[in-house]
This record gives sequence, structure tokens and C-alpha cells, in this order.
Amino acid sequence: MQELFKLLRDFGPDFIRSVLITWKITAISFSLGFLLAVALTILRILPIRPLKIFIDAYVEFFRNIPSIALLIIIVFALPYLNVVIDYEPSVILTLVLVCSSFAADNLRSGINTVDSGQIEAAYSLGLSLLKTMLNIVLPQALRSVVQPMTSLLIGIMLSSAIASQVPVPARELTGLVDKINNETASGILTFGIASIFYVVSGLAIAWAGSRLEKKVRILR
Repeated sequence: MQELFKLLRDFGPDFIRSVLITWKITAISFSLGFLLAVALTILRILPIRPLKIFIDAYVEFFRNIPSIALLIIIVFALPYLNVVIDYEPSVILTLVLVCSSFAADNLRSGINTVDSGQIEAAYSLGLSLLKTMLNIVLPQALRSVVQPMTSLLIGIMLSSAIASQVPVPARELTGLVDKINNETASGILTFGIASIFYVVSGLAIAWAGSRLEKKVRILR
């Protein structure tokens, strides 16, 4: 217990800062990934077969590649192509690509829940494909995928730990744990504290997602 109090006394502010950095990376990555997923979803339904094939390939590729492998490619392989990205933006880019692929798949599932008769009715009223998607289809699709998106947000938050594998100046939670263990050899205690922060963050996201779903869900 004394070791715990000493650890919190010496590194308590660092833990708080690292949690805030973790939340920042998560929020930016999920927001950009979600917006990209919406754009991909709209483009995916256009009657342009080569575009659909490209987006399907994009989704399958980034949905199935490990985040750490993608980060390694961005950080260490792209410089050979004269593309150099700072460490933190590299982490965010990695998470955006992964998030957008899963979110696009979730949105496609949500679109499949929308009655095709509504789409036909919109066309009969003279609405274009884009207006039909933005005003009728996507709002309903989003309401049906709150829980999958909540799970995705939790996954992105946990995946932010990949930032510990590159020398990011402002350390997120797992990166701070590595730093503390290198300096103090605190071992499992440090990981335990970090785990509590991750669990509390995940539970908070799950609670917010559950509340949102109850407000927007479609009763059938």
C-alpha cells in the first residue's frame, strides 16, 4: 500500500495528463474516422462500380490489418517514399484509417435496416440520391448503430495504446506506464493503475452510449 501511495504521489499528475492525452487522441481519431466513414458510405452506394470496388477493398484492408502494423508502415515505411509524418499525427492517422473502415461497415449495416419503400418514396418525390441519403437514410441508419459505434469508440480508446510504440513527446497512458517502469521498476502496480483508468473510461463511454441509444432508438 505504501508503494501505491508513493507512486500516486510521485506520478499522479502525470497519470492525469496521460489520461487526457489518451482521450484527446481518441476523440480526434474517432471524429475524423466517423466523418470519413460517412463519406465512404455515401460514395459506396453510388452506381459507379470501380468506386464501389475500391471502397470495399479499402474497408476490408484497414479492417483486417493490425493497428500496430499499420503504424509501423506509416512511421517507418512512408519516409522511403519521401512522406514524413510526425509521431502523434501518425498515431491519429492510423486510428482514423482503422476507425473509418469499421464505422463504414457499421453504417452499411444500419442502412440495410431502412425500409426500401422509404427510398423509393423519396425518389418518387424527386429527391436526388444525395438528398435521400442525407435526409432520410443516414439519420435512421445512425440511430440503429449507436451500440456498434459505442463499441468502436471503446476499441479506438484502447487502441490508442499503440502510441507507446513510438516516441510521442506527450505520452498517453500506456506510454507513461512504460516510462515509469523504466525509471522505477514498479511493475504490475503501474499497469494496474493504468488498467483502472482504461476500465473507467470504457465504462463511461458505454454508459453514454446506452443513454444515447435509449433516446434515439427506433421502436419497432
